[in-house]
Amino acid sequence: MSSTARRLLFPKTRRLTLTSQFARVRTEGQNVRGRLLILGFLRTERTELCQAGFVTSKRIGGAVVRNRVRRRLRDVVRTQQGRLREGFWFVVIARPAAAHASYHALKDEWLRLAERASILAP
Repeated sequence: MSSTARRLLFPKTRRLTLTSQFARVRTEGQNVRGRLLILGFLRTERTELCQAGFVTSKRIGGAVVRNRVRRRLRDVVRTQQGRLREGFWFVVIARPAAAHASYHALKDEWLRLAERASILAP
């Protein structure tokens, strides 16, 4: 596997998986809101790589729609992970309008919110 392809992997170790992690971002972190997404973020005391979590509730639609939105959001973060600052946990929450949005609309919204949250490296 080439070094470029290896960098674009987004393994489970880069994701928030525990309920306590999601709760900590929600209670201790900050939010920026958009039309399609809500981005919650928390600066951690560790200097580890960024970890991301994704929330797609049943309000978005059925399982097929929720999984499609989740896959698109993971891909957006995966392709932009080289620009992320270290030491952040963030949670991307899809709003109901995200079910009908294109990949490019989700990517543009995420980039705009990430800039506002200052989680992208300059």
